[in-house]
Amino acid sequence: MFDTSLEIINACKKENRNFYEYVIEIENERTGKTEEFIREELGRMLDVMEKSATDFLETPSVTNQKMIDGFAYKMNQYAKKGESIVGEFNATAMAMAFSTLEISAAMGRIVASPTAGSSGILPAALMSFKLRYNVSREELINAMLTAIGVGQLLGKYATFSGADGGCQAETGSAAAMAAGAMIFLRGGSIEQIFHGASFAILHVLGLVCDPIAGLVEYPCTFRNASGVMNAMISADMALAGVTSIVPFEEVCQAMRKVGKTLPPSLRETGMGGVAGTKTGQEIRRRFLGSCNMMSLDDEM
Repeated sequence: MFDTSLEIINACKKENRNFYEYVIEIENERTGKTEEFIREELGRMLDVMEKSATDFLETPSVTNQKMIDGFAYKMNQYAKKGESIVGEFNATAMAMAFSTLEISAAMGRIVASPTAGSSGILPAALMSFKLRYNVSREELINAMLTAIGVGQLLGKYATFSGADGGCQAETGSAAAMAAGAMIFLRGGSIEQIFHGASFAILHVLGLVCDPIAGLVEYPCTFRNASGVMNAMISADMALAGVTSIVPFEEVCQAMRKVGKTLPPSLRETGMGGVAGTKTGQEIRRRFLGSCNMMSLDDEM
């Protein structure tokens, strides 16, 4: 495992290899699994991602708590009208992110990429690219490997846990991974992959984790939709030649430190932020089925 993004960049350039090739090599050394096995496993994950990103585009969802029902369908219908401010491609990508979170809330199958709370971002990025650019299955798997490589370095220096680092650690990490994957798919360089991943984290540095009732639904679904947009604009910045003066691993370290400074109420406890609002607390009490809950002030 490489220690820094610069080491990865230098190795890729020196040996004229793609980043995903190193990721396969690392996985082989770590698990003993062959490249064929790794690719087959990723192919199965890709199938789950595609299903979760598209299942609720044409049919309104019905989830257990009914907080986010039908958002993917509404967004997709809006996208098809051609009236979206951000354009049909982007609106469809947001609909795909919604769909995966709705699948999760309906107790369906998802790929935690890297977490359940951020599981809509990478599938939306990959599937929207497949739709727009007719990307092959092999290319998508290579893009997944690129995202995994970004995630490996991120996990070394930071965290994926909302309870540990806030939503910046979940949707920020997923956006960084997705940005790397999209830059790869657009023929970007290894340097651009890490610039884009850095931008995606910088855009949400300090983002709190405040799920209502502790459920990965609201406001998580909106942060997945905005997360795929974050990944796309980060990728575009990098592909345009915009650079980050702070190396990726240092950006990750900063995210880790910022997360540690967040109060517990803003780290997945369901007490602060939007979860701490009057409505949020009412939903929490109903979900927990108790009329003897302590007040928010008492809990904090």
